[in-house]
Amino acid sequence: MSAEYRAPDDPREWLNRAKSNLLQAQARQEGVYLEDLCFNAQQAAEKAIKAVLIHLNVEYPYIHDLAALLTLVGRAGLGVPEAIKEAARLTRYAVTTRYPGVAEPVTEEEYAQAVAIAREVLRWAEEVISGRSGL
Repeated sequence: MSAEYRAPDDPREWLNRAKSNLLQAQARQEGVYLEDLCFNAQQAAEKAIKAVLIHLNVEYPYIHDLAALLTLVGRAGLGVPEAIKEAARLTRYAVTTRYPGVAEPVTEEEYAQAVAIAREVLRWAEEVISGRSGL
């Protein structure tokens, strides 16, 4: 994917980055840990949520806590669907699963769920930013 680079304050640039992370999360290769793929799924969701925050003109902290970021979205007046709130489950992939021995290995089921959640968050963010969400 050769994306068109945009300004860092353009939510579409953040969506491009989210798409890139999602593609990496889905790129299964021999020798790549599921934990690393789940990290990319978490990053896809995080960047998609931050794209929404930029779209809403909301300043956000540089954190990986997806529940906290979604709380900011809600405080800005945009309803967060229950399915999108599931993204909070991905927060653990930002730190604890990335290091040996800190957490249990990620299962195939957990990996599949992480990718599905990230895909749904990205879809939602694209709808919000494009105006298709009924904002």
